[in-house]
Amino acid sequence: MPAEKGGRRLLWEENTFPAVEHVLAAGAVALLPVGAIEPHGPHLPLGTDVIIAAEMARRAAVELDRRKVRCFLLPPIVYSVAEWSASFPGVLSLRPSTVRAVVREVCLGAHSAGSRQVALANAHLEPGHVACLREACREVAAETGWPPVFPDITRRSLAQRLGEAFLSGDHAGRFETALVMAARPELVDEAVRRTLPPVNVSLVEKIRAGAASFRQVGMDRAYCGDPAAASAAEGETLFDELAGILAEGILAALAGEQGESR
Repeated sequence: MPAEKGGRRLLWEENTFPAVEHVLAAGAVALLPVGAIEPHGPHLPLGTDVIIAAEMARRAAVELDRRKVRCFLLPPIVYSVAEWSASFPGVLSLRPSTVRAVVREVCLGAHSAGSRQVALANAHLEPGHVACLREACREVAAETGWPPVFPDITRRSLAQRLGEAFLSGDHAGRFETALVMAARPELVDEAVRRTLPPVNVSLVEKIRAGAASFRQVGMDRAYCGDPAAASAAEGETLFDELAGILAEGILAALAGEQGESR
């Protein structure tokens, strides 16, 4: 990724320390993509959540740049709690205490480095994982007085902006498949995707009923929803919405800072 004027590169790890220091001193924001490594049907990569979170953050950074807010993308956190898919090959799951500690320490590190704000771009929606992010944000806020921005798309007010497939608890169905088709089409097994029948399981309802694994709710191929109905065009629209949600959260936090300083 080429450097812009002044030497800043969007990816934190690709910068020199003077470049980071210079841009942070001018009030830059750090965006932290968060995902997990777990099965997403027979047609999507194990890193689907990481891909979606990173692209959500990248597009939010582009939108914020238009509004004169400079950003860095921190290296993604790619491992988390992924117990729902524990019986499938390929899953790499961490204990909740480990996830909370890692998210907390990365946020504190970015804060100590001089980031004006840290914002989480999350695309892994397993309840245990989301609980870890909420708790890590609370711990950072309690320690620093500085809460990270976490637009939690599992909250209904935000979820409603992402369509019916998302609201029903789609996993590797139309919603996530469309996003990967837009971001990394070469990683979608199209020959398989087009043949997949709909699996009518509402993860939202199953979670409320106390279910705790994909196999338990009949997702024997680690997907639900209708991946064959997905399209890259729909993925582009969904990414615009996801990036907008993240950018709005950051702008609201920055506006709050300005109000407190008056």
